[in-house]
Amino acid sequence: MNLNNPNAYSAGSDSERIELALDYALKNSLPLEITARQADDGRNFWLLDRAILLPENSELRLIDCKLKLSDRCRDNFIRSANCGLGIDPIRPLSGIRVIGVGNAVLEGADHPRATGDSGKTIGEQSYGTDSQVASESQKGDWRNIGILLAEVSDFVLENLCIINSHCWAISLEFCKYGTVKDIRFFSTGTIYIDGKPRVVLNQDGLDLRRGCRHIQIENISGNTGDDLVALTAIAYPGMPERPAGSLASSMVSATALRGEEDDVFDISIRHVYGYSAGICQIVRFLNSCGIRMHDILLEDLEDCSPAYLRDNTAVKIGDSNPRWGGVTPLGDTYNFTVRNVFSNSVSAVLIAGSLKDSTISGIKLRSPGLKEVAISSGEEYLVNVNINKE
Repeated sequence: MNLNNPNAYSAGSDSERIELALDYALKNSLPLEITARQADDGRNFWLLDRAILLPENSELRLIDCKLKLSDRCRDNFIRSANCGLGIDPIRPLSGIRVIGVGNAVLEGADHPRATGDSGKTIGEQSYGTDSQVASESQKGDWRNIGILLAEVSDFVLENLCIINSHCWAISLEFCKYGTVKDIRFFSTGTIYIDGKPRVVLNQDGLDLRRGCRHIQIENISGNTGDDLVALTAIAYPGMPERPAGSLASSMVSATALRGEEDDVFDISIRHVYGYSAGICQIVRFLNSCGIRMHDILLEDLEDCSPAYLRDNTAVKIGDSNPRWGGVTPLGDTYNFTVRNVFSNSVSAVLIAGSLKDSTISGIKLRSPGLKEVAISSGEEYLVNVNINKE
């Protein structure tokens, strides 16, 4: 057995065995290769007590295996090693690759300690066994995210299946020059725990947050408890400034605004097949408080929702909610191309904010009585937007 595979080690917890294999892999310029667990106890999947931390120029190959969060884990599946509790500032790094080979599965815990984002109280709004445990935070935070990369360039996430994530399945912060492809999500906003349904909030699939740019996204499928894909370059009026690594935030990065560094642009999203089981959006674009979002391509989206479920909208651009500061000023959201949307939602495209110099085309509806393009923010917030439904 190769020493860059945790099956080569017999002592210690699953996390300890994986870390031994990762250490060997890094010292010998090899990928960390994880295959199905081999042990006398008969369990063939790996139980993570803490996140796998990937440093610069590292590759993780998940080969026909499953990684599952243990009930003692309150952490990510995978995180870039430059960020975490109390790490401030976050040092940029490059060259992280997480590649699934065959059937590579990441699955949430049977009894999650915490779920939801930092606005959710565990036990009251979103499930968590840490509820009312005095020594533990009673809010969700960035540890509930499945795969978390911050300040990473030249990265690849490919061929992964993520089931019952504790919050957003994948979240990228200030990442650039990367590829996310062939990712499948399966969550519904509810997990059955000991035979009872429990609410799990904020189960987005893929989130790109502030500062993300030059990223290609392709072949995203499945269903999620919240948005399937979301670009959320957001702040809100009066947002408290918190350092990087704070547990009071859903972002592991510092919350202070950085000006143009916060902008999200040059993002292509192709071939999305799925729906929001939480009746939210399939793809959502949201920027606020002077953060700009531009040069965005979304093409070939198929709303796969079943007949009994209809999402609010397949694609939502912007928001007028005062929480985010209301409709973005004209010129903050521009150069969008949205084409080939096959929708079963109430509206295929909902423009709820401002939009400039953009094109929407190729809208097709699966059922009669639905709307191709709805505008809730007002025509005055649209400038040079070409809407061609066919």
